[in-house]
Amino acid sequence: MEAKKGNVIHIVAGGAGGTAGAVVTCPLEVVKTRLQSSAGTTLNHLYLNPTAQIRLPFQPSVAQIHCCTSYNSNIPVDRPIPAVLHHGGSKTAGIIFCLRHILQTEGVRGLFKGLGPNLVGVAPSRAIYFGAYAKSKRTLNEVLTPDTPIVHLCSAIVAGVSAATCTNPLWLIKTRLQLDQKIEDRLTYRECVRRIAKQGGIRGFYKGLSASYYGVSETVIHLVIYEAVKAHLTQKDNGNGRAPDMQNGKNEMQTIDFFKFMLAGAISKSFATCVAYPHEVARTRLREEGNKYKSFFQTLNLVVQEEGARGLYRGLVTQLVRQIPNTAIVMATYELVVHMLSKCMEDSAARKDALHSDIPVCDVARTTD
Repeated sequence: MEAKKGNVIHIVAGGAGGTAGAVVTCPLEVVKTRLQSSAGTTLNHLYLNPTAQIRLPFQPSVAQIHCCTSYNSNIPVDRPIPAVLHHGGSKTAGIIFCLRHILQTEGVRGLFKGLGPNLVGVAPSRAIYFGAYAKSKRTLNEVLTPDTPIVHLCSAIVAGVSAATCTNPLWLIKTRLQLDQKIEDRLTYRECVRRIAKQGGIRGFYKGLSASYYGVSETVIHLVIYEAVKAHLTQKDNGNGRAPDMQNGKNEMQTIDFFKFMLAGAISKSFATCVAYPHEVARTRLREEGNKYKSFFQTLNLVVQEEGARGLYRGLVTQLVRQIPNTAIVMATYELVVHMLSKCMEDSAARKDALHSDIPVCDVARTTD
C-alpha cells in the first residue's frame, strides 16, 4: 500500500513539474522547433546573408519574412525576394530575431503554438517519466547496491523508453502545430490528427519514435549527473554524506534546498543536451509533414550532406536557453511536490493512528511538524 502511495506521489509531482516548466518556456520551445526544422535553413540564410536572394512560392511583404518559411520554400517564382533583414551574427540575437518576427507576423498566440497538446502531453509524459524512474529505482535498490550510478542509469533507461513510447503521438501533433505558420486558417488539433491518420495510419503517429529512443541517452546522462550533483550539493546537510531522501519525504526542506535542486537540474540537463542534441534535430525533421526524411540515421546523414555538421546543432543555443530554466523549474517543482505530498500523507496517517490511541490529535500534529 505504501509503495502504491509512493508511485502516486511521483506521478503527480512529475506532472506538476512538467506543466510548470512547459508554460514558462513555451515561446522558446516554438523558436527551437522552428530552428530545428528543415525550413529553419531559410532563417539562417536570411539572418546571416542580408543581400541573399531567397526564392519563395509566394511574394510576401518584408514584415512577412520571418524565422521560418513554408516547407516548399525551394520552389522558384518569377522574381526573387531580397533578404533585407540583418541583425548581426550572434546566436542570442538570432533567438531574439526569431521571437520578434513571430510576434510581428503571428501575434502573441504564435509564441504559444502547440501549448495545448504540449500541456496535454507534458503532464502524462513527466508523470510516466518520474513514476517509472522512482518505481525502477526503488526496485533496483533492493537487488543492487542502493543509489549507485548503475541504479540511476538503468532506472533512467526504463523511464525514458516508457515516456517516449506512451506520449509520442502527442509530441508529433505538438511539433506539427508549432511548424504551422499560417496567420489565418490555422491548423487545428482535429485537422492535424486527421492528416496524420490519413497519411500514415496508426504508425503515422509514431514518426520520430526511433529518434526518441536514441534520445534516451540524454535522459540517462541527465538523471545520472543530476543524482550525483544533488548528492554533492546536499551532503553537507546530512551526516552520512547522502542527499536527503526525497523519495520518501523524510527530511525537512529549506528554501536553499530548492535552489540546489534547480542548480543540479540546470547543470545536468545542460551537459546532457550538448552531448545528445543531434537526436533532437533528427526527431523534429522526422515529424515534419511530407518530408524527405525516412529514418533516424538516414536523417542524420542527409542533414550532414546538405548542411554540414553544424546542421545537427541548429537551435542548440535556443534549446539551452529554454532547457536550463525549464529543467530547473521541473526538478525543483517535482522535489517540492514530492516533499509536500509525502508530508501530507504522513500527517494523515498519524492522525488516523491517533484516533485509535490515547494521543490527542493536536499533539500528533505538533510532533509531525
